[in-house]
Amino acid sequence: MKTIQPRKQRKRLFQAPLHVRYKQFSAPLSPELKASHNTRSVPVRVGDTVKIMRGDRKGFEGKVTRVDRQKYRVFVEGITREKVDGSTMLIPMHPSKVMITHLNLDDKWRKEALKRKAEEKLGEKPIEEKPVEEKKPKAPKKRRKRKTETSKARVKIATKVKPAGKSGGA
Repeated sequence: MKTIQPRKQRKRLFQAPLHVRYKQFSAPLSPELKASHNTRSVPVRVGDTVKIMRGDRKGFEGKVTRVDRQKYRVFVEGITREKVDGSTMLIPMHPSKVMITHLNLDDKWRKEALKRKAEEKLGEKPIEEKPVEEKKPKAPKKRRKRKTETSKARVKIATKVKPAGKSGGA
C-alpha cells in the first residue's frame, strides 16, 4: 500500500519491523559489482567494504563493523570522532550515503539471494508457469425449491393439529 503523505511515510519508516528494515538498509553497488552481479543495490552487512559518498568523510573507504537497524545507521571502521574526554567513537552513517565496493559473501543465503536477484533482472530463469488446462463446461446446478410463506404455514399447521382419538384424562 503506497502513501503520499510525509507523516505516514515517516510513521511507516520508524515503526517498520526489523525484517522490513533489512530491505530498507540497501546501498548501491560499485560499477564493477553491478556488472558482475547484475543488480543495483543490496542490503549492507557487517564485513562489507563501503565507500562514503556524502558528507565530510566523502571518499573514505572502510569495512562495516556494526549495523544498527533500530536507528538506520551503519558504522564504518576508521571513521571516528574524538570526544571531549579524549576517547574516540565511531560515526554513524546512513546506508544510502555509502556505496558497497566489496561484498562479504561468507553467507550462503546471501550468495543465493544475489544469484536469484540477478536471474530476475536478466530473465534467464523465468518463473515456471503451470500449463492451463481447458475447463469443461459445468452442468448447471440443480436448484432447490424455495420454501415460500405458504409452505411454511402448512408445516406449522400440520404440527399443531393433534390426531383425534383418546383424550388423556382420568
